[in-house]
Amino acid sequence: MRELLRTNDTVRLSFLRVLLRDAGIDVIVLDQHMSVLEGSAAAIPRRLMVAEEDEVRARRVLVEAGEWTGTPR
Repeated sequence: MRELLRTNDTVRLSFLRVLLRDAGIDVIVLDQHMSVLEGSAAAIPRRLMVAEEDEVRARRVLVEAGEWTGTPR
């Protein structure tokens, strides 16, 4: 698994999940329940993860949507 980004913005995270899913890329969000355990919805950033073989394509999808400021690998 490869991490695409970390964010506390649940709306952006939801948008990115849909964007990637629509491109045929499976995503997993890690740490979404840890914030609840810590008592704050924004205490721990959530990590958006994809399979290693989907990383390059996923980054390109994010770049094309204006959601990635780095360069695709």
